[in-house]
Amino acid sequence: MTDRWRIRLKVNGKEYEREIETRLNLADFLRHELLLTGTHVGCEHGVCGACTVLVDGQSLRSCLMLAVQAAGKEIATVEGLGDPENLHPLQAAFREHHGLQCGYCTPGMLMTLVEFLRDHPDPDEAEVREAISGNLCRCTGYQGIVDAALAAAASLRENPLKG
Repeated sequence: MTDRWRIRLKVNGKEYEREIETRLNLADFLRHELLLTGTHVGCEHGVCGACTVLVDGQSLRSCLMLAVQAAGKEIATVEGLGDPENLHPLQAAFREHHGLQCGYCTPGMLMTLVEFLRDHPDPDEAEVREAISGNLCRCTGYQGIVDAALAAAASLRENPLKG
């Protein structure tokens, strides 16, 4: 039995191949092996949602998934959403509606909402609140996040190619 494993996966559209320890979780792989530090690690128990990424389009807690389980899969992190000159509509809405304060929960919130808005393009406030109920925020009181999600949903319905 070996304690190292060679994996190949795609992260934010780019192919990577690495030899890693079998016990390395996906969050630590993203942060330490690929230097994609937007994925935050909060509780390390899958409770807070700060480490949420998309794996083959589905939101998952990267602190609970081993990196070897991601072999052959496509991972999307917050770094893949947009950049300062070309923000994703959800990122722009977070800025406009004060959807973040300290920013620690923001990457997980964004990735959770990317999947949610893709699957629910015209949500109401209660649906947004339910969608983010697994992501903890200690700063905002959530109203700015909900307002941002609703604004982003409207923007994406008007211009679906931006998402």
